Amino acid sequence: MRHTLSVLVENKPGVLTRIAGLFGRRAFNIDSLTVAETERPGYSRMTIVTRGDSHVMEQIEKQLYKLINVIKVTTLSKGSPVERELCLIKVHADVATRPAVTQIVDIFRARIVDVAPRSLVIEATGDREKLEAIIANLRQFGIKEIIRSGPVAMSRGAAALSAPAGEGDGFARDAGEDAEIQPGAAGGVANANGGPRS
Repeated sequence: MRHTLSVLVENKPGVLTRIAGLFGRRAFNIDSLTVAETERPGYSRMTIVTRGDSHVMEQIEKQLYKLINVIKVTTLSKGSPVERELCLIKVHADVATRPAVTQIVDIFRARIVDVAPRSLVIEATGDREKLEAIIANLRQFGIKEIIRSGPVAMSRGAAALSAPAGEGDGFARDAGEDAEIQPGAAGGVANANGGPRS
């Protein structure tokens, strides 16, 4: 079963390496991983898509909490999160096929971001199902290249996985609620491009 994890971490060197290493050592597969800074400098949020049953997910959460600099782990797939992914698609499009390609782009509310004599680069944003659908519709024209960002996700409603308001570990669930304190354990984090900080 597919699961989406949201992991709040301190933005320090080595966190991404430790988290990826944890998954590798335990033979947990990562379908996708995105990471960038949060609304508060010094903290980053990772969105990890993985697969497993309830026992596997419980083990993943427990192991993540053992890493230093991990503040909070939430399994977003337990609810119905807001999830979006960016996809760039380079598709063959000559004079004859370009109107049909453009029509599909319009139907899916995507947009053309680059035009060449024999190709178009299309930017599509949405959930996994929408992206799979537009890719399937464009295959008939000949897809040259696809790159996907991996999903980012956020829970619905007022509750928030936010960075601490002050010093020390913890996270503010909502502006009107007390901050919940969670123990950390070792890790470091990546920069906005997903690579480890130097």
